[in-house]
Amino acid sequence: MSDSNTPSWEAARLIPVSGIRSAEEQERRAASALLAVMSAVDEFGTALTKPYGAPKRRLETFIEVPFELEDGRCVRPDGVIRISRGKRVWTALIEVKTGGNDLKREQVEAYLDLAKEQGFDCVITISNQIARIPGQHPVEVDKRKLKKVGLPHLSWSRILTEAVLVRSHRGVADVDQAWILGELIRYLEHSNAGAVDFSDMGEHWVGVRDAVKHGTLRETDKKAFEVAGKWEELVSFAALRLGRKLGTDVREVLTSKEKNDISIRIASIVETMVNRGVMLGAIRIPDAAGDIKLRADLRAQQIVASIDMSAPKKGKSTTRINWLLRQLKSSSPNVRLDSWGLRSRSSMSELLGKVREKQDLLVPVEKREIVSFTVSLTRPMGHKRSVGKRSFIDSVLDTIDDFYGDVVQHLQEWQPPAPKLKKVADDDEEPESESIPQSAAVVPSLPSEKDADASGESSVEVSGTNDDG
Repeated sequence: MSDSNTPSWEAARLIPVSGIRSAEEQERRAASALLAVMSAVDEFGTALTKPYGAPKRRLETFIEVPFELEDGRCVRPDGVIRISRGKRVWTALIEVKTGGNDLKREQVEAYLDLAKEQGFDCVITISNQIARIPGQHPVEVDKRKLKKVGLPHLSWSRILTEAVLVRSHRGVADVDQAWILGELIRYLEHSNAGAVDFSDMGEHWVGVRDAVKHGTLRETDKKAFEVAGKWEELVSFAALRLGRKLGTDVREVLTSKEKNDISIRIASIVETMVNRGVMLGAIRIPDAAGDIKLRADLRAQQIVASIDMSAPKKGKSTTRINWLLRQLKSSSPNVRLDSWGLRSRSSMSELLGKVREKQDLLVPVEKREIVSFTVSLTRPMGHKRSVGKRSFIDSVLDTIDDFYGDVVQHLQEWQPPAPKLKKVADDDEEPESESIPQSAAVVPSLPSEKDADASGESSVEVSGTNDDG
């Protein structure tokens, strides 16, 4: 058979994506594939379970295990994970949703009751819902049920990100296990798997967007809180997505209060929408020169990504400006630069292309010392609520990608030069004697033998080396 026909053949796959005819079958296949690979690939299984207190041992995984609650109800979780270490057994129930199916409170609480009765450690939920705040669950449940049982949540985006990080960046010791993990990645990236990325700003997006633009949005509008929640999910997803591409742990930047209380973060987003017409966020990349700040300006219809950097502590203003320009030598001329003078409330702002021609454009008023720079990229904002052409979501994600690739990855914080060693004369060289003015030199005279005999002393003690002085 000729080789020309070979490219049209479909390669055999460990986890097939064809033949999925219903949401139930999609969830069953996704759960089975995930749990099987978690038990087969040691590094991947550990990465997903260790944060929840599981010991580092080989996983046992099961699907659709039937249980009966004490009140007679029969429940069948999508999966069970069991890890044994000595006498200790760590067990987690698994609930899986795919596609647009969301987790249901009643079902989650039933599994929490089961876990408490059986003495299990936690219930892990998996869906395309993204927790607005790390550690927060997307479903609000009776908190009394969480006293003895944990309820962590994993989005499919988080699982896919962990799989990519383990396989491509952290490494898998066994070659066959690495191939198995690659098959799971290929499966989850296929549209038939139902493991979709963040793709919708919600049904109230258009109305809230237009209300902000016309200045009619109120802080008491419940629709504004729903859109604010979607923006928070988008920023969290953007961090996951960038981390997947970079192979590192990219996180959203939140205050300690916001991490502990999601309502504080959501209320802050609504407040800035109403009063300033913008939605704000920030993500942190390990070893980057600074955080990437995001601003969706709903009135100006723009997406802005920016980074703040401290200026060098030494040198003239033009020297400090050139320090930044050298790092941006391959960046787009449309990148905007702002220089901030000492104790200045406003900045000098100009496009990179013009500053390359005339550095003085960034010198602060009254030639004040430049203490910091802001580098930013502005792009048109998409309007549609879902992904695709002219999508708001895509315009945000594309701006982040472009800004990181064109600017952030080239920037480094200023480091002061190492101190220089002073030149020391060689030991073999005689140090030059300093000339002492004759008038300043005092040369004590030794006593004559006659004087010594007269005083009755036969020796002289020279002072000056006595510690008591």
